[in-house]
Amino acid sequence: MFKRAFYSSLALLLAAPALAKVEAVDGYVRLLPPGSPNTAAFMVLKNDGDKPVALVAAASPEAGRAERHTHLPENGVMKMRQVERIEIPARGEAVLKPGSLHIMLFEVRELSQGTPFPLTLTLDDGQTLGLIILFALQLGDA
Repeated sequence: MFKRAFYSSLALLLAAPALAKVEAVDGYVRLLPPGSPNTAAFMVLKNDGDKPVALVAAASPEAGRAERHTHLPENGVMKMRQVERIEIPARGEAVLKPGSLHIMLFEVRELSQGTPFPLTLTLDDGQTLGLIILFALQLGDA
């Protein structure tokens, strides 16, 4: 009886899809431009898993809302556009950087450089990543 239960449990564990191991590195939130309540978060999302995953939501108690965005050319001009998901390939990474993919943060209260900023990322496999990233100047700012 115990042997049957053990092997049944083992089979279920092996058959269950493994969650991808995703981590966020080198994250920062760009300091708010003067007079604007909107800014963006940047980071590298690394997926050490065997299956691709996607970032499908972001939220912070410090922002009214957070959206996934990218920049796309339109009539010779780069335009920022909301995207439904940001793909993170298996054993790969998604780079969120200025002028490309990023997390757009709206209605952020003014915070100073070095202030911790809580951000929760949700992946399409149900994982959530709770991050604390800092407000910082982007290289080239100042």
